[in-house]
Amino acid sequence: MIHYTCDCCKRRIDSADELRYIVRLEVYAALDPHGDEADDDRDHLQEIQEVLERLDDPGEEVCDEVYHQKRFDLCSDCRQRFVRDPLGRPTNTHFDFSKN
Repeated sequence: MIHYTCDCCKRRIDSADELRYIVRLEVYAALDPHGDEADDDRDHLQEIQEVLERLDDPGEEVCDEVYHQKRFDLCSDCRQRFVRDPLGRPTNTHFDFSKN
């Protein structure tokens, strides 16, 4: 039997009693055309092939700069927190009231 653990809180997820949620995270470089380059007749696939050929041994850091993919298992509580704030930004709950 396969056992799953929440990648956020490290709690074991009992597959018989609780749903397990999978989060797939994909980060890739945005290759936007610059100015009027979008309308030219260049062969972009050929340019990509030439760049790949120039890289003798593409290191992991080069690949991570262009594309990175992760997969996480979450329990239902951590899923709710993730859906509310996927980037995990701190909330500003501190109010600065005047002393009137």
